[in-house]
Amino acid sequence: MKHTLLTFVAAVVVASFAQRPANATPPSGISFTPVGRATVPAFDVKRKEMTIDWRIRLEAEQPIDIATQVVTFQPGGYSGWHTHPGPVYFTVRSGTLTVYEGTDPACTPLVFAAGTGAVEAATNDHVHMVRNETNSVAEAVVTYMVPVGTPKSQLRTDLPNPGNCTFRGF
Repeated sequence: MKHTLLTFVAAVVVASFAQRPANATPPSGISFTPVGRATVPAFDVKRKEMTIDWRIRLEAEQPIDIATQVVTFQPGGYSGWHTHPGPVYFTVRSGTLTVYEGTDPACTPLVFAAGTGAVEAATNDHVHMVRNETNSVAEAVVTYMVPVGTPKSQLRTDLPNPGNCTFRGF
């Protein structure tokens, strides 16, 4: 019985670290509140407005899952260095968030105030970090486009610090 319990505990510990690469930088001071999730069929959307200079094209050759959540950042909270398995759309709903890119040797802060946002459409090795560098709570609405069946725990993958930015606590 004791051997079985120790084996079970060891398996749980190993499984809990299986999703994180060595030296990953997990989030701190943030929480995730799911809003909704749906599987949508393959699509091909082309829109061009003739009266203004505006064009968009989206295409998925197979069904995909679309998941939306609110990410709440406490003052000083951060996402840790991470990536996503598909494109991500985020809008800052309240407060101010600062994004850092893992490939930027200058570690240039990209500041997003409430009402602004961005599209992260890079590859799944697009490493970045989001930080709340203010004294107020900040919230972002984040929508992920991912392969069908991607578990909620894999909407992001924690990664090691790429070494281009120096932050306290890392």
